[in-house]
Amino acid sequence: MSTTQPPARSTTSLKLLSLSHVCVDVYQGAVAALVPFFLSERAYTYAAASGIVLAASLLSSVAQPLFGALTDRRAMPWLLPVSALTAGIGVALSGLSGSYAVTLAVVAVAGIGVAAYHPESARVARIASRGSHTAMGLFSLGGNIGFATAPLLVSAVIATGGLRASPLLVVPALAGAALCVAALRTVSLPATVATTSSAGGRPAGRDDWPAFLTMSGAVVCRSIVFVGLSAFLSLYARQRTGGGEFAGTAALFVLYLGGAIGTVAGGRLATRYGRIAVVRWSYTLTVPAVAGVVLVPGPLLYLFTALTSAGLYVPFSLHVTLGQDYLPRHVGTAGGVTLGLTVSIGGLASPLIGAAADATSLQTALAPLIALPALGWLLLRTLHEPEMPENMATTASGTGSGPGPDPDPQGNTTPVSRS
Repeated sequence: MSTTQPPARSTTSLKLLSLSHVCVDVYQGAVAALVPFFLSERAYTYAAASGIVLAASLLSSVAQPLFGALTDRRAMPWLLPVSALTAGIGVALSGLSGSYAVTLAVVAVAGIGVAAYHPESARVARIASRGSHTAMGLFSLGGNIGFATAPLLVSAVIATGGLRASPLLVVPALAGAALCVAALRTVSLPATVATTSSAGGRPAGRDDWPAFLTMSGAVVCRSIVFVGLSAFLSLYARQRTGGGEFAGTAALFVLYLGGAIGTVAGGRLATRYGRIAVVRWSYTLTVPAVAGVVLVPGPLLYLFTALTSAGLYVPFSLHVTLGQDYLPRHVGTAGGVTLGLTVSIGGLASPLIGAAADATSLQTALAPLIALPALGWLLLRTLHEPEMPENMATTASGTGSGPGPDPDPQGNTTPVSRS
């Protein structure tokens, strides 16, 4: 059985939502891109600068599953333009006050805006896609592009006018809010939210909490590496390459750009080799890649940054689908943890990396990141491919007949179309 292709009107909605996703996820990458400017203009220590990254990532990561629970109970399409504006205003205000407390507060507001956008936008995109995995991939790609664009935008604005020019960073938010409004006008949303995990509304299968928690431990290792590099790679690239501001911005851009490539590659590789195998190999290859970033000087740093980006991003969407299949009765919880709470651990580690850099050197502080993908691989060795959703639905119903969800090779399910 094949997925239903979205009609032209829904295709327009998806394109608008994808563009709004670009605009909003600019603010996911903007805070880390601002760190070098906070250090140079305000003489922050590494620990103080990483605290700003923590304020944004922690609030966003904790709030995202909460917003997900809310939007599972009640549709809130108005959240899309409001959250886009909230994220942009928070980042735009970050450069205006010399107060560290005020800066922390406004970037935290930006993090909440980002958190509010994603669960509801994903729900609306799912409705507009009519079960098309290609269409949902387009929506996800928009976020990756926004993340990658952030360091270029921040550098262009702040390098020209200093932190006082930060209000100009609100422009993507204004565009994103307008795109959200336009998208909502072109998609037909149901009056209520109803979610079921199998045909006939019956919960399918049993939750495998030990496997889910083990995988979450690996995701935490990935999170610490990614957030740690996001916070300090720009500064480190300047030191290691002997370049200026552009050298740091380029390194951060390469790290984020891998999200667009890795997300697409992860799905295709999993189709051919299986999710668990692809995730394990990704963690394995990330070990020498991170070692190259930390230890190899000169322009080769960019090559190792690209390899690190691929290693970190290829398993990203696979973590989510694996988590949902390990917890078929708690799909919302699985998504909230894999996308939200585990990311906050990476934010919590950033101040520790910053404090170590202040006490020793940035290279010494980043060196422990090399070991974390190896630890993640050790955790993943014990995991099995979860039972596929259609098999669990069959077990729950006691028969192989009747309508049920169509699986894709990554373990996602697509509702069967009914006339």
